[in-house]
Order: sequence, then structure tokens, then C-alpha cells
Amino acid sequence: MIAFERVTKRFGSWTAVNDVSLTVGEGEFLVLIGSSGSGKSTLLRMMNRLIVPESGSIRVEGTDIAALRPEELRRRMGYVIQSVGLFPHWTVERNIATVPVLLGWPKARVRDRVTELLELLNLDPRRFRSAYPHQLSGGQQQRVGVARALAAEPRVLLMDEPFSALDPITRGALQGELAAIHRDTGTTVVFVTHDMDEALTLADRIAVMDHGRLVQTATPLEILTHPAGDVVRDLVGREDWGLKRLSVETVGQRARPEPTIPGAPFPSAAPLHRALSEMVARGTDRLPVMDEGGRPAGVLHLADLVRGPATSP
Repeated sequence: MIAFERVTKRFGSWTAVNDVSLTVGEGEFLVLIGSSGSGKSTLLRMMNRLIVPESGSIRVEGTDIAALRPEELRRRMGYVIQSVGLFPHWTVERNIATVPVLLGWPKARVRDRVTELLELLNLDPRRFRSAYPHQLSGGQQQRVGVARALAAEPRVLLMDEPFSALDPITRGALQGELAAIHRDTGTTVVFVTHDMDEALTLADRIAVMDHGRLVQTATPLEILTHPAGDVVRDLVGREDWGLKRLSVETVGQRARPEPTIPGAPFPSAAPLHRALSEMVARGTDRLPVMDEGGRPAGVLHLADLVRGPATSP
């Protein structure tokens, strides 16, 4: 879907992005992570030509974006930022409908799309359609920002630290909603964060940036078990990396194919850290497991949480 080939961007004497080559697969959720000044946001903003590279090429669906008019490119991509950027004197409906209206969608189609997105992001259309941004909480504003970015059914969604200013509960809820949207729509997502826990929760792959360079691109599990150097180790956290592993592996991956046992069944798709919490809450060392269809899928033992290969960073 997106391909960077030896892309470099400088601001005066500072090299923000240094000779980066990177691909993003169709339907992939790629998270760009790194400390402040690592180049992750610059890399993201070059994808929709908000920033123009010094050298190298960027292709979207096989087309060099330098050959596209910026407004044409941006209408094909959703874009969500930390500060949301809603138009303060427009209603929620008009904010969400911005790009579909520019594209000339019929009014009925626009209205239906606004309703669909409000419901998808847990905002009651009857209450929020006619509301103004100042009447919304920070989390509600961010939901409207995501809805606006998705309104024209873009193939690519770019997100620059969209949840970093939110409280942990709201942030967790929005992460869950975004993961569900990605799963249901297959939209390609490129997401910038400085929070490794957020990256591990959301990503199919994680790309780690440091001083403008791409230092590792790998799955969450590979990042945890085989970090490429001290920069990645520090982002993971040297002391609790083992607990973080429990957030990227699922119950179904570790459950034993045994006859079911008494007790409320636990979903096989849940991360292992939730299973550990459930064991503590129930005061047990075993959980019956069910698959997505509600059928018995084995038993998870406490010992299963620590078995298997574990390479410390």
C-alpha cells in the first residue's frame, strides 16, 4: 500500500529522516514509535505531502505521490492528530461530512455515513449530530476526529499520537474501538506513538525510529523477544518486558487441548495478561477456554503463562 525508498528529510542542519526504506502492506496496522525528535511524525507527514522529502521516493498503491496533486492525495487518506482540529463553528455532522461533501456525495449518502460512523464510535446520533465541538469532552472530540478521517472510506488512515492527551480509561476505550474498526474494515493504518504499550496493543508490525533512522521493523512479539539494540530495549522496558509479552500472545495460543473444567469459560482471543488477572480474581490456577463460537477450546493453566521460549532483552 505504501512504500518508502531511501527517503531523507532535512530541516536546516538537522536530518529528521535519514535514508529510510519501509513498506506498509495493504490492510496492515503499522505503528511508528520512537522518542521525541526520532523522525516518526515527519515520516508520517511525508505520506500525505504535508512535508516534502529531500530525496528518495514514496509510493502509494504503486503511484509516486510526487505525481499527485496534494489535495487529491489527501482526500484518499484519513488524517487524525492529537489536537483533533475540529472546526469550532460547525456541528459534529458537518465536521464529519467535510470530505464527502467536497467529493460531491449525495446528501442522503452523507447523512447515512455520518449516522453509521457515530454509531460505530459509540456516539448517539440523536444526541451528537447537532452538537458543537465545545459541547464535547476530549474523548468525544477525538471520536469525531476519527469519524471525520474515516468518512470518505479512505484506503489509508494516518494517525499522529491521536490519543496521547486523553486519560487512561478513555484512551483504552478508543484503542479498542480503533482496533475493531481496523479489523472490520481492513483499512491500512499508520499510527505514531511514543508509548510502547500502545504500540504492542494495536500493531501488526512496529517500526522503531531513532535519530531519523529506522532501527527495527518487526511484530510486537519479535520486538519483545529479539530487540535490535539498546534503543529498542529501552522502549520496551528492561524490567517488565516479560509481563509485556503477556499482552501480545493470546489465550488460544497457550491453552491445552484438554476436556473442559467447571467455571465461566474465558475467550481464546483474549490476551494472556487478562487471563492472569482473571486467575487472580477467581483464586484459581486454571481457566476453561472457549473459541469465538462459544465452543470449548481447552484449558489454560497458570504454568502455561510462563512456558515456551523467552529471550530476555
